[in-house]
Amino acid sequence: MLKGLLSVLLVLVALSSVLGKPEKTTPKKEKRIPQTLSRGWGDQLIWAQTYEEALFWSRSKNKPLLVIFHLEDCPHSQALKKAFAEDKEIQKLVDEEFVVLNLVYETTDKHLSPDGQYVPRMLFVDPSMTVRADITGRYSNRMYAYEPADMKLLLSNMQRAMKFLKTEL
Repeated sequence: MLKGLLSVLLVLVALSSVLGKPEKTTPKKEKRIPQTLSRGWGDQLIWAQTYEEALFWSRSKNKPLLVIFHLEDCPHSQALKKAFAEDKEIQKLVDEEFVVLNLVYETTDKHLSPDGQYVPRMLFVDPSMTVRADITGRYSNRMYAYEPADMKLLLSNMQRAMKFLKTEL
């Protein structure tokens, strides 16, 4: 009798644990844009894959290089990326006159972090492989930082980089 009672109790516990589980819901699949080298900074632009490749393109095409350091999960980087990608004038100028590279990791080249390693930051490198320390943003403590409101300053600095290319090299 005791064995029968225990068997029934065991069956009831097993049934209640199976029936008490919430239904499994399949997660909704989001539409994802295929990952490209642009990482959302301008999908129509041609992006260099590495710093070495970008330097080669800059020298061979005689165009200044724009290096963008950012992180995918940084809210400041995300806001700057949105402003950069939506600014038609900047996108057009980059497409026609620059070699571009965006990096989500730090490089070992200390010339690319003259005032520290922070994100987002943008540096200009001329075809002679010189980092243009004289083309800066508006902050004294983060000289190469830009914010979404700084797109006019960035555009002006891009034009300065092109002017230096014509007058100094």
